[in-house]
Amino acid sequence: MAEQAHTKAGETGKGALLDIRNLRIEATVYPPGEDPTNVVIVDDVSLTVERGKVLGLIGESGAGKSTIGLSSMAYGRGGVRITGGEVILNGRDILKDERGLRKLRGKEVCYVAQSAAAAFNPAHKLMRQVVEATLQHGVSSREEAEKRAVDLFRQLSLPDPENIGDRYPHQVSGGQLQRVMTAMALCSKPDLIIFDEPTTALDVTTQIDVLAAIKKAIQDTGVAALYITHDLAVVAQVSDDIMVLRHGKTVEWGDTRQIIEQPRQDYTKALVSVHAIDHEEHVPTPTPILTVDNVTASYGDGRVKVLKNVSVEIHPGQTLAVVGESGSGKSTLARVITGLLPPETGSTTFDGRTLAKRLADRPKEDLRQLQMIYQMADVAMNPRQTVGTIIGRPLEFYFGMHGAERNRRVAELLDKIEMGKGFADRYPAELSGGQKQRVCIARALAAKPKLIICDEVTSALDPLVAHGILKLLLDLQAEEDVAYLFITHDLATVRAIADSIAVMYRGELVRYGPKSEVLSPPFDAYTDLLLSSVPEMEIGWLEKAISNRRMEAAGN
Repeated sequence: MAEQAHTKAGETGKGALLDIRNLRIEATVYPPGEDPTNVVIVDDVSLTVERGKVLGLIGESGAGKSTIGLSSMAYGRGGVRITGGEVILNGRDILKDERGLRKLRGKEVCYVAQSAAAAFNPAHKLMRQVVEATLQHGVSSREEAEKRAVDLFRQLSLPDPENIGDRYPHQVSGGQLQRVMTAMALCSKPDLIIFDEPTTALDVTTQIDVLAAIKKAIQDTGVAALYITHDLAVVAQVSDDIMVLRHGKTVEWGDTRQIIEQPRQDYTKALVSVHAIDHEEHVPTPTPILTVDNVTASYGDGRVKVLKNVSVEIHPGQTLAVVGESGSGKSTLARVITGLLPPETGSTTFDGRTLAKRLADRPKEDLRQLQMIYQMADVAMNPRQTVGTIIGRPLEFYFGMHGAERNRRVAELLDKIEMGKGFADRYPAELSGGQKQRVCIARALAAKPKLIICDEVTSALDPLVAHGILKLLLDLQAEEDVAYLFITHDLATVRAIADSIAVMYRGELVRYGPKSEVLSPPFDAYTDLLLSSVPEMEIGWLEKAISNRRMEAAGN
């Protein structure tokens, strides 16, 4: 199929906006005590994108999707080198035009990163950053750029579009920040946009609006796009063609309908037919491991209430899934439980004892027994430490493991997360987004906790790897009787792993109980919206979902 992909590239390359031919990308790794070695990340990949068209790049973590996307800007991050092939944009090979790259990036080609939290400058307001490239390249005046930015904020369903640009990055939720970054890419009216997992951090209700906005912007402006994702149901809604990648090579390339309905390669068939996990709901035990009782919390010295009288329970060996849109208070609830945000009122009881409200006041054993896996793996690891050091730190801190004993346990944990001991000597910059998140999972497992708070832990993973991680978490739960507080916007994940569900909206619980009850009608209006917004692997689903929303809004 790689050969067929090359043939297609040769046939359609003439007149295409972007024509990548026989691309080869390498990196050098430096294992401690060994000679440096070269690793091939992208191997002989060819593709084309025409104006106004979208090519979806899909594959597992480490497949080379983001690396190929960045090559269309003639850029390689983290020591990556483009060692072969051509990248032809607007009729010229940009790999041979180093002097023109500064003019190209941010004008002809823009990039929407996977991790918006790591991409924004925390010291500057959002509007300044959104219009910066537009002004630097002289595309328009500041007044015109800011007017376009506000229009884009509105189109992307951001709250208070006229004033949100006056906020700093930390003053908006993760999903809102991702949409601001999409506006930043669209602002300078580029020829090509690279969307690198732009909806990964978004709840499903917002995802529909963002996908629809991206699709409309492409149709209205004639801009071309590379849409990088691990979610085949999402890419089916926005892409004209899909390229499936694995281990840096092309597996299959065809139009969206053919890939979804008639995949030819075994790996593509596995992606299309990945089955949901059938998790049987457990009956709650008499005594919960964690009780959150009437917790209210706020930011800004009490000015902004983010949790309002929230009460939930988690039982040993069971999973409470917390779902809701961006800014609903899901992650804030986790911060209260872990002591990172002391509540104004209410209490948290863990394993029969009341937890201190502040993290600094909690004993070491409380820290060990209650672990957290964060949403943004990019900012959750020390970039100067190897994977082995990162995973080994809890082993040293809590159990006093050193030397060979520690290294054996690190290797076991790496095997559990399907990476292998060969990754122990790598640094975070040498990992894909999904691999970084798996390292964070292994670090939490290393402490042998009684409760793990999982904050969107599978959102950065492709379906096959996410399926494996969920199975791993369920197996560990059965073996160790560990409980999970699972924060997610993916309702397929909720069905796969939850025993009970808490639906949150604007800091309040709107629906709470056993999974079988919460997912059964009659539904409240918000839960109904949530359930109807889950993407399906069906071409045209997005348009149907938007149409149904409009009919409901009109009262039909």
